[in-house]
Amino acid sequence: MQVRSKSDADSSDPNVYLSTTDAVQKIIKSEGISGLYAGILSGLLGTASQNFAYFYWYTFLRSGYISKQPAGAAISTIMELLIGAGAGALAQIFTIPVAVVTTRQQTMPLGERLDLKSTAMEIVQEEGWTGLWKGLKPSLVLVINPAITYGMYSRIQELVLKAFRRKDMTPGLVFLVGALAKTLATVVTYPYIMAKVRLQWKPSKKDAETHKPYTGAIDVLRRVFEKEGIKGWYTGMQAQITKAVISQALLFMVKDQLEKYTILLFALLARQKHSKVM
Repeated sequence: MQVRSKSDADSSDPNVYLSTTDAVQKIIKSEGISGLYAGILSGLLGTASQNFAYFYWYTFLRSGYISKQPAGAAISTIMELLIGAGAGALAQIFTIPVAVVTTRQQTMPLGERLDLKSTAMEIVQEEGWTGLWKGLKPSLVLVINPAITYGMYSRIQELVLKAFRRKDMTPGLVFLVGALAKTLATVVTYPYIMAKVRLQWKPSKKDAETHKPYTGAIDVLRRVFEKEGIKGWYTGMQAQITKAVISQALLFMVKDQLEKYTILLFALLARQKHSKVM
């Protein structure tokens, strides 16, 4: 939905989606259920590597900052956000090639879609190694998304606690406030999310002859605006927000279960070790 304008073709074109529901129906019709999981391997690799890189750099930058501060000095909220943004930027630099491959796999027609390794090699052959870093500039700009989410969350939390006359948040309220904050942050940054995806996308052989390559994020936004207006900047946002909310819900559920089973595992290991000593 992010890479194809509705004005590019008529509604009967299987590669042009008029809504999230229309996209799901057309994908299943043309590719089956497996079509909804196109690029899942590179997607999982990207998620794992990006999270690993983010927390690695966050720990590295935070530890470095703390080591230069007086003992016991607290880190301000602004500094935490800056460290988080720096970690996010460094993580993007090291992991964006996987995101480029994932975008290519998800947006190419079934007949032209390649596996992870072949897609990466094709990008290098056609565009050089720098092709794997397409969309890096908007990706670096998008590291402000967590900062916006955090700011929104703090403000909404204050309003909710005041409205419900509560001193603390229940798990349900935490999830709802978090989902709302993430939604608002997505609305603010979505045009750049769409621009990043279009920069990483490669038109199909059918469209390659008529498509003029984008020169940058601003070029994407300008050309989309000329064709579809402001509305075009938000094509596919409904699916993006739904994805973010579901991901957050699953994350909370899995995190709670992992914590319980991890504590249980350590308790069993400690008991087993104690039994051996006895």
